[in-house]
Amino acid sequence: MSRALTPRQQNVYDFIVKTVNELGYPPTRAEIAKALGFRSPNAAEEHLRALNKKGVIRMIAGTSRGIRLTTQDHETETSTSGDHAPAQTGLPIIGDVAAGSPILAEEHVDRYCPLPPDFFTPRADYLLRVRGLSMQDIGILEGDLLAVHRTDQVRDGQIVVARLEDDVTVKRFKQHGHHVQLIAENTDFAPIDIDLKTQHLEIEGIGVGVIRGGSGQALH
Repeated sequence: MSRALTPRQQNVYDFIVKTVNELGYPPTRAEIAKALGFRSPNAAEEHLRALNKKGVIRMIAGTSRGIRLTTQDHETETSTSGDHAPAQTGLPIIGDVAAGSPILAEEHVDRYCPLPPDFFTPRADYLLRVRGLSMQDIGILEGDLLAVHRTDQVRDGQIVVARLEDDVTVKRFKQHGHHVQLIAENTDFAPIDIDLKTQHLEIEGIGVGVIRGGSGQALH
């Protein structure tokens, strides 16, 4: 890097880069504090302000993940592992998801939508392009973009992005003990029944809004 950082500042910067590269979005202050053994998020905030002053990150007020890597430094960090495009801004739009690979893997990103994550509540981490008609009765249609908040914490009745074995699907979640149903909002589609004792189910996130046909008309 072109700017001298203290060892602690370098640790914070490296963790931010690692998180962005692996997950597609920056960490919160609490996540930095936990990962690096700080006593409180306030300690992480002090290091972030120092990094912001030195120009290696840009802090965005009012958001829990309001940290942006400056393009020059981010390209320097990633260039050792191959050719990388400059850091993109906005929400990644996810197209087809290859079996067994992370949703936010680079090869799944079609493009970026210049919409702030905090436009949705809770904040959106990515936009998933909807395939099929299984959720049409609640207005989630083929070609729409479903705004998704990444979490594995889900309540009955929420719309989820779920991974069953190698398939990713959008359905309504319902659970009774170790039995889960992924329910379509279209009577032509039967519920998907899952026994958590014998089948692996992974919740990739919950739906927090819809952009109609990818046209920019957002519905909450």
